Amino acid sequence: MNAVILPSRNEPTTIAAVTAAVDAAMDHSRAVIVHADSSDTPQTAEHFTATGTRAAKVSLINLKRGKGAQILAAARCPEISDAETVLIADTDTLNPDPAVYRALLNQVRSGYGLAIADYPRHWDEANLTNHLARPLIAAATGHDVSQPLAGDLALSHDVLTAVRQAAGALPEPLSGCVDGYGIDAFMLLTAIHGPVTSVRFGRPKRHAGSFPHLSAIYHEAVPVLLHMTAARNPALAPPRGGAAPYRVADRALPPGRLKSMLNTLENLCPFSPSGYDEHLWPLPAADAWRAVASGTPAADAARRLWPHYTQRVRSWLTSSQYATARQRAQELAAAHARLYTALTSPGTP
Repeated sequence: MNAVILPSRNEPTTIAAVTAAVDAAMDHSRAVIVHADSSDTPQTAEHFTATGTRAAKVSLINLKRGKGAQILAAARCPEISDAETVLIADTDTLNPDPAVYRALLNQVRSGYGLAIADYPRHWDEANLTNHLARPLIAAATGHDVSQPLAGDLALSHDVLTAVRQAAGALPEPLSGCVDGYGIDAFMLLTAIHGPVTSVRFGRPKRHAGSFPHLSAIYHEAVPVLLHMTAARNPALAPPRGGAAPYRVADRALPPGRLKSMLNTLENLCPFSPSGYDEHLWPLPAADAWRAVASGTPAADAARRLWPHYTQRVRSWLTSSQYATARQRAQELAAAHARLYTALTSPGTP
């Protein structure tokens, strides 16, 4: 049996299309779609319930707010306890493609413990992924996962069971992080000791932008990233193929968009003219990783890293507006290599 988990909050305009797409991907009556909702109004759940499907449907409403809390609540449903493969899909996706979900499911059916979508991302998006999550996971685990925080992934029964059990054993404040946006990194890093694969797609996914939630995403995801990667010895050899390839889709930003993004960063963490450019990024990330490896609580290390990270994003947005797609990809790959060197070279400052 296959199952789907659809976490949602206030997505009445997209939930029906996503529900229909995942149902088409499974194409089987012996399947279950679990909608895990924490919306402010009943419309999202009502649209899910009204969508016709071959699969059985389970609607969980009034859940604790937080993407992770919703996914974990669905994972505990008895209706999916016997599912061999579980798909988790973002419910804010515009024009969802059943072929994407089917490809993820097929990879797990073929023996992978976890299959995660690899979409190209627009140059102004995926800031946490490109500047921190991807290079950190690659350096610390040896697995270069192009989109480690992708919201579309499939898991085997054993991996989902391991995620559920590991989440239940976490202390605060990490458990609170995993109840939120930290769930994506947590699922991947729980599974990464086994067979994990990325499924490459040619076009960027159209969905709601994450930049307005940058602070919440950072402070919930980064402690999980630091805690779980610092428990491992860094990889002994660089990924095969040399420099990591980054796919950075080009686009022109609407008038005022860049200014708005920079204003958001300024409100989140005012720019300081000194103190955050002394070490070339991502060396401050390496310092945070070492601090956690030496016993500093991950949440504390993430808070100290936050000004350096926001400055990195500020600099990236400012300089990359004039760069070509190739130049942007080269800069991301160079920073990726610097973090690997910083974590794996003894005595690197």
